[in-house]
Amino acid sequence: MNTLYRDAKTIIDHVIKENQPREAVRRALKDYVFCGNIYLLAIGKAAWTMARAASEELGGLIKKGIVITKYGHSLGEIKNTEIIEAGHPVPDENTVIGTRKAVKMAEGLGKEDELLFLISGGGSALFEDPLEGLTLDDIKMVNSRLLASGADITEINIIRKRLSGVKAGRFAQICAPAKVFSVALSDVLGDKLDTIASGPACADMSVSQDAVDVIEKYKIDVSCKIYEYIKKETPKMLDNVESVITGSVRGLCKSAAQIAKSLGYSSNVLCTEMNCQAREAGRLISLIAKEACVEKNFYKGRSGAEAFIFGGETVVTLKGKGKGGRNQELALSAAEGIAGINDVLIFSLSSDGTDGPTDAAGGIVDGSAMDKLKEKGISLSKALDNNDSYNALAAIDGLIKTGPTGTNVNDITVILRR
Repeated sequence: MNTLYRDAKTIIDHVIKENQPREAVRRALKDYVFCGNIYLLAIGKAAWTMARAASEELGGLIKKGIVITKYGHSLGEIKNTEIIEAGHPVPDENTVIGTRKAVKMAEGLGKEDELLFLISGGGSALFEDPLEGLTLDDIKMVNSRLLASGADITEINIIRKRLSGVKAGRFAQICAPAKVFSVALSDVLGDKLDTIASGPACADMSVSQDAVDVIEKYKIDVSCKIYEYIKKETPKMLDNVESVITGSVRGLCKSAAQIAKSLGYSSNVLCTEMNCQAREAGRLISLIAKEACVEKNFYKGRSGAEAFIFGGETVVTLKGKGKGGRNQELALSAAEGIAGINDVLIFSLSSDGTDGPTDAAGGIVDGSAMDKLKEKGISLSKALDNNDSYNALAAIDGLIKTGPTGTNVNDITVILRR
């Protein structure tokens, strides 16, 4: 393993470790005083980790808890807590079963009770109960079409809110008159509370026209029945919720910069709200890497090893039938721009350890990647057109696999140059 790959692995390992939600949850609870019986609900890909931290902090004070997380993301039992694993990024029957258990618990809360609501990315898919008159198949169909359209997470959630009985503040309404203390791990650019997990405990800031605009912008085919729901307004005021955001992509980028600096790199966080097509992001980032290597005066006054860091969440418009995720597609796309350049590496990964519907967290390439692809008889352009970044990167040992990390604060892309 050469120096760049060793440094990349060090950065990846440390940013995941340093951005675990355990300490963030403990900090949030340290400054909050519960005045009633405590119940717990945790939703999202980091739900188990957050719930475990709360259980360790509060001990036996939690009367009952429910965790709803992605398959494979539970790491064992938690005292007084039922753990339900369900589908992501598309909800399934377990999603509805778990959500209805949470709704039943919420309906039984009174003035003397408080709900500690722990929210993390993936909560939109994992916490779902269709509005009366709709089915889970209706929601899955719309969700799948939105995911394939290239719509970003904020746009997708604007639609999800209008089809759900628990999103857009509706779950907090169910909890009333009990108070809700919401602790959110943000996977949303700009840390918008009403967008994280589609805002189950936050009044909705979007309006019905925003939803109509998304449908029209991406030409999403929906039935007349679903379109009528999309046009309806959502709750705009809640008086029983207190919320805090704990952890975000900015912290992820800051950690990467600090670790890179400790490894001898001058660190530059260039963006924390990257939001564009993954393929185009890869091309642009590879050009930045190329300029940093070839044009010595591109960054005046800097010399030696450099790290350029980007945070955010790109999107993929599905046109092919291959396998991959946004970070893998970004990395594969970047390979062409740095072809033949020594001492440069680019990696991109999802902080939760799952990139799209794959077992990879992302991808990693260097200046030799294009030659390796050609040796394997793989066309980069054809792989990208077929959205088959996973198999292309797998053929050249370019996949990053971390397994479920227990956190979820968007994605990070890093250029390393020595």
